[in-house]
Amino acid sequence: MALSLSAIHVYPVKSCGGFGVSAWRLDALGLEHDRRWMLVDAQGGAVTQRDRTTLSQTRTAIQGEVIRVMAPGMPELSLPLAPAGRERLQVALWDWNGSGLAASPDGDAWFSDLLGEAVRLLYCPPLEGQPVNPRYVSAPAQAGFSDGFPILLIGQASLDELNRRLPSPVPMNRFRPNLVVTGAEPFAEDTWHQVRIGQTEMSLVKGCDRCTFTTIDQETGQKSVEPLRTLATFRKWDGKVWFGQNVVHRGVGTLQVGDPVVPEAG
Repeated sequence: MALSLSAIHVYPVKSCGGFGVSAWRLDALGLEHDRRWMLVDAQGGAVTQRDRTTLSQTRTAIQGEVIRVMAPGMPELSLPLAPAGRERLQVALWDWNGSGLAASPDGDAWFSDLLGEAVRLLYCPPLEGQPVNPRYVSAPAQAGFSDGFPILLIGQASLDELNRRLPSPVPMNRFRPNLVVTGAEPFAEDTWHQVRIGQTEMSLVKGCDRCTFTTIDQETGQKSVEPLRTLATFRKWDGKVWFGQNVVHRGVGTLQVGDPVVPEAG
């Protein structure tokens, strides 16, 4: 069976719900608009689902020049795709200490009401992403407000194999990939070094170590022990649990569902 790109997912606001598309543009930081907004607390620390599970029930959409954010019991929030504000705020995201632009007072108020605490909504301008750790790349690369890399790729067969082992299957949204590939063997992506999707060359630079985020039901916000417990029985080494591959793309362009995927083993 030929390998192909079977799904593309965009998550405009870090840790909020994303959406699937049939085609999407790649810019210098990854999928256009992907994780270009992020919530921070009063100390500038990233606010994520790991300890604010309410964010799992948010949904986002992009229409024209507006990003829409929805959540149960909340009025719809509309934000411009290109915020006009220029107030710069410091942010700490894992090992990266950088900054972002204050995106919207309305966004600050909306998310503060949703979470019951004061938070700020930051925006990452198109050319101001965080640098990818040079340990993993041979040439400089950048990402937005993702966890260090511009793109996450997972094989559909890898999820199918995990679900075969689980007491109850979980959907792909537990792992929040940008790209899903169909037609490969389970965990074949672990062996790929380079891949061409459509006309775009990409490097698979690091496995993705998974945390309790994967145990949050994206519909209800409830936590459980799965799928992390089962993953740990056959996907744990170096003290971490692994699922999916972090990817750095080379060049801009457009990806489409159905694009052929041509991997090169490492």
